[in-house]
Amino acid sequence: MDVILFLVFAIIAVVCAINVVVQTHPISSAVSLVGVMGSLAVLYLLLGAEFLAAAQVIVYAGAIMVLFVFVIMLLNAGAESKKGRSFTAQLLGLPLLVAFLGLMAYFVERLFPQSTLVHFGGFTGGGAADIGHALFTTFLLPFEVTSILILVAILGAIVLARREMD
Repeated sequence: MDVILFLVFAIIAVVCAINVVVQTHPISSAVSLVGVMGSLAVLYLLLGAEFLAAAQVIVYAGAIMVLFVFVIMLLNAGAESKKGRSFTAQLLGLPLLVAFLGLMAYFVERLFPQSTLVHFGGFTGGGAADIGHALFTTFLLPFEVTSILILVAILGAIVLARREMD
């Protein structure tokens, strides 16, 4: 049953992720991103990381997506206009994608030939204490740099939105 649930929610995550890129309207992309975040939360639950799943829903699917929608509304972004596609991109796009995925699969198989299998529910590092300890010791600098980058991006969006209004 775990494998079936994993496959269902993995497919939902991949389809929603493709939909994020394909959509022309930013709000539709944001809604698809919520689908990706929800699917990832279910995948975390299947692995036994309940705290990570709850944080995924509360922080990413909740707060960050509200922030994204707020910035989209602030910028008053409309639907993207479609332009003619390049003939070269149409001709080479799919074969290059298949070649890239094959190359990545080859390198993953060569670099990790005998990795252990995932056992559903066997993950023990997803508790609040484990994540808090890792976040504020090992990953403190990347955590702080990410928060500063998000703050700068929000300020940049506000500056760009004010410039267009004036």
